[in-house]
Amino acid sequence: MVRLNKIYTRTGDDGTTALVSGPRRTKHDLRVEAYGTIDETNSAIGIARLHTANLAELDATLALIQNDLFDLGADLATPETAEPPAYEPLRIVESQVTRLEQDIDRLNSDLEPLKSFVLPGGTAAAAHLHLARTLARRAERLMVALARSEGEIVGAAALKYVNRLSDFLFVAARHANDGGKADVLWVPGKNR
Repeated sequence: MVRLNKIYTRTGDDGTTALVSGPRRTKHDLRVEAYGTIDETNSAIGIARLHTANLAELDATLALIQNDLFDLGADLATPETAEPPAYEPLRIVESQVTRLEQDIDRLNSDLEPLKSFVLPGGTAAAAHLHLARTLARRAERLMVALARSEGEIVGAAALKYVNRLSDFLFVAARHANDGGKADVLWVPGKNR
């Protein structure tokens, strides 16, 4: 059970932060950047949800995803080490990826095939979901860079999850745009 009695600790005043497993890292460390960007993504989804009350099924799915993103943040904030910790670290698991794929397929099944790229916009919900999508893509880039850094491990399921998340958010934005009817399509060279 998480328990937060005091919000400020003053331990980060030197530009470092503690990982769940204890070691301190600089606040610009790639691992901290990755889970910080996951937090940004989660916040953007929270804003999108202010506009999805009339889309109950989508809103419920976004609520599940927000919880998953805390799991992902905990996963990233607890690096794998040679000596296992005394507790079972929280990790993203394959079933979370599978559920996200099923959600993508369910929402996408009612959408018309695209004939052009979609510009971020349309309804307020869609615009915010597109913003969350771009944040998820940034988080993915950071996670891949972290995974390719010497001595760093990022779980395969975590990488898959963040990749599927941006796909889900794209499909969710189209769904929020009246099933794609309110999508704003890119017209190449329109303003030449």
